Amino acid sequence: MQLGSVFRSRLRAATCTLLAVTAGGAMAADFGTKWTFEGASLLYSENKRTSVFEPLLIVKRDYGDGQTLQGKFVFDAMTGASPTGAAATNKVQTFTTPSGNRYQAQTGEVPLRHFQDQRASADINWTKPLSRKLRTELGGHASAETDYASLGATATMIGDFNQKLTTLTIGGGANDDRITPVGGVPVGLTRVNSLDHEETTLSKNIVDGMIGVTQILTPRWLAQLNYSYAAEHGYLTEPYKVISVVDPITGETASGDYVYEKRPDQRARQSVMFSSAYHLKYDVLHISYRRYWDDWGIASNTIDLKYDLQLSDKVYLEPHWRSYHQTAADFYVYGLPRGAPLPEFASADYRFGDLTTQTIGAKIGIQTGEYQQFTARIEYMRQSGNEHPDEAVGVQRDFSLFPPIDILIMQVGYSIGLP
Repeated sequence: MQLGSVFRSRLRAATCTLLAVTAGGAMAADFGTKWTFEGASLLYSENKRTSVFEPLLIVKRDYGDGQTLQGKFVFDAMTGASPTGAAATNKVQTFTTPSGNRYQAQTGEVPLRHFQDQRASADINWTKPLSRKLRTELGGHASAETDYASLGATATMIGDFNQKLTTLTIGGGANDDRITPVGGVPVGLTRVNSLDHEETTLSKNIVDGMIGVTQILTPRWLAQLNYSYAAEHGYLTEPYKVISVVDPITGETASGDYVYEKRPDQRARQSVMFSSAYHLKYDVLHISYRRYWDDWGIASNTIDLKYDLQLSDKVYLEPHWRSYHQTAADFYVYGLPRGAPLPEFASADYRFGDLTTQTIGAKIGIQTGEYQQFTARIEYMRQSGNEHPDEAVGVQRDFSLFPPIDILIMQVGYSIGLP
């Protein structure tokens, strides 16, 4: 029964982590001590594009009666360049930012807009048993950056049944976000740099929920099944993304011939996720599959594999592989033909295109003391899409409209428990 207890705690932590994704949460290391402090730094770097440096601190207080209080504090420093949505063409393209600065994209290059921003966030999570078999978790979230602010709350009920071999989790949350773009909110599908802007602040609201079942199948095998639903309403458009207006025959873009993107103001997301953990003689195999779909036409499949390899009593190695593929949104375009009627919605943001992501990496953990642990993780990610789609016309066929992106992720962390 000791082995079953270990697995129950692991799967419970996994369930809490899934619910915490909406609020950007994370679980602290579990030493069974009164206090746990965990510090980490993450570096995310796209080749010639965006870089993010993220230090974080997690503080957890265990009151010994099943009641815990955890806080997570994160600061993101973001720099680099992000695709504007404009397509590569056979001439130099010049753009002007809302603040009046100009930048260029050379012939055949996907236009990138340089930026620099900071983001700070805080998450609080409180767990309290209501009875021997029932406990509740309440959480709060707040974050702010230059043009975006978010407030959120979550509530979860977790119940154990069937001699604690079955765990049922039901949770929900809500977010209220405020968007204040530099230069105001542009009207979708109007010409870039026009004076046609709406009020400077708009809102986005998100309500989500999840139900999950965790089952101990054998003393060595756990399985979990979750269903989640999220409804978004409000300003869901990216105010800085544009779309090239191209000649329907030559595929060329005239200087300054771009319009702002426009997305629907509602979105319903759904997903089903199955995960399993199996304990071999010394090691643990983790596998998960997630199916996602929404009413924007995007559907995705994700397979994730991790293998906890116990190298010694104090050292483990965790190889990781992840495969992700999504279909394109109904309104995703590579450009709009000049002279044709404008659609109701359109976006050239590559994140809404048909894309595939492959990730491979590993994490190492070293116990440096009775209640101390060092961890390090390194992963390589490659994101690719359709570089030469059938929709391309004229000169667009000469260039890659979706060049692959190489991404490096590194993270180091240290956890300390205080009895």
